[in-house]
Amino acid sequence: MPSATIKIEAREKARQSGVMARRVQAYSILVAWAFLILVFTLLLPDTFLTIQNFTAIANSKTATVLLTLGLIFALAAGEFDLSIGAALSLGAAIPAWLYDVYGTPVLIGILVALMAAALMGALNALLSVRYSIPSLVVTLGTGTAVIGLVAGIVGNSTISIRGDWWNEVLTHRTFGLYTSFWIVMLIALIIWYILQQTPIGRHLYFVGQGREVARLAGIRVNAYRYAALITSATLGCLAGAFLLGNTGAIQARIGQFFILAAFAAAFLGSTAIVPGRFNAWGTVVAVYFIETGITGLQLLGLQAWVSDVFYGTALVVGVLVATLATRLRSRLSARST
Repeated sequence: MPSATIKIEAREKARQSGVMARRVQAYSILVAWAFLILVFTLLLPDTFLTIQNFTAIANSKTATVLLTLGLIFALAAGEFDLSIGAALSLGAAIPAWLYDVYGTPVLIGILVALMAAALMGALNALLSVRYSIPSLVVTLGTGTAVIGLVAGIVGNSTISIRGDWWNEVLTHRTFGLYTSFWIVMLIALIIWYILQQTPIGRHLYFVGQGREVARLAGIRVNAYRYAALITSATLGCLAGAFLLGNTGAIQARIGQFFILAAFAAAFLGSTAIVPGRFNAWGTVVAVYFIETGITGLQLLGLQAWVSDVFYGTALVVGVLVATLATRLRSRLSARST
């Protein structure tokens, strides 16, 4: 057999191996999720595999899903937005405070909070893009400052809006699931379309993979970085508004407790559905995969600390799997050329 034919066949085998490896990685989290459900069903046959338990899991994490969907815009552009917790606190605490103290309609309070969050995102982008300060440092600083300001304005007491129309609308059940769940799934669908089916999404990923190469290709790199950080802050604020509507009561510093959860879900989600990319449906699956594990362990009698363990482990595993998968794809690509 001629050497040229042997090389072609070797390249084709390497290409097929790469495609198969990518497919296995894409849906392995779904298999792991099913296995997790099976294990907890066998251990807790009377309490875990119930409609009430699964609807509770779905309803309780709508804010986390929306927060992480905002975060993946920043991550896709190569930015780290640690101010998402502050954005969530803005969206939750400011409307509640305005409603409680001044009688301001919750919807008006949410609009005020969204404008404040957008300004915070623009400030993050200005400092990171124009002045070349790493976004990790910028957003850590602005996020800490904003949460402090919110706590100073609102105070440390719990503020309730229970009975307000925002609370009643978002917690209205359709097939056992909150209205907020269905809205967030619609938002996830829109984000999936933007990131996977439009030039905007392709350019955003291109910017995250290599800014200089993207700039040479004619992409407006700085504009995408601005848009990504503003979008992350705005959706994070909207997540806070959804959390307020779902729970009906809120505290100023609530956003601090969501940062690790969002990053863990984002990185774990980047290994699923569309491996190697921060993507909408991978994010949704990752959030509910993690929450399924936490709920099962808590039903077994473990205390609340198990959530921190689970989120921390998920973050490390997500980054590790993504790194190893990238190396594997690089090797297979090298063999096919």
